[in-house]
Amino acid sequence: MPITHEEIVLRLFLALIVGALIGTERKIMHKPAGLRTHALVGLGAALFTIISTYGFLEFSGPPYYRTNMDPARIAAQIVVGVGFIGAGLIFKDENKVRGLTTAASVWLTAGLGTGIGAGMYFTVLAAAAMGFTALRLGSVLKRFGYYEDDLSD
Repeated sequence: MPITHEEIVLRLFLALIVGALIGTERKIMHKPAGLRTHALVGLGAALFTIISTYGFLEFSGPPYYRTNMDPARIAAQIVVGVGFIGAGLIFKDENKVRGLTTAASVWLTAGLGTGIGAGMYFTVLAAAAMGFTALRLGSVLKRFGYYEDDLSD
């Protein structure tokens, strides 16, 4: 099924915006991966998903359909690639580990971008809202005295 240029631009733009929103929260909390990092991860994930979904349609018919070619493997490798970025954001300082939440938010942003690239808007909106809520949950709990110094990442 072909996709219009307008739909591609919409998917890419939404992935950029969703990533930027998650990154803005990280930037406000003075974390190492902020708005630009998250925006780029979301955009990149959406781009790879669009490429893996629509970039190889000419290979879906004869004589290629009998090969083990699976363009969806590109999207699967997003998880691995983003894992390397996340690993670079995690630091151990004395008895504390820092950066886990930021690494997880970058990983979530890749998932959001992948979903937007696949056109799963409702799913991404729900996941983005839940992810943003989870990021803000620590500061809410801290105000009520349920969190001590655990907001370091």
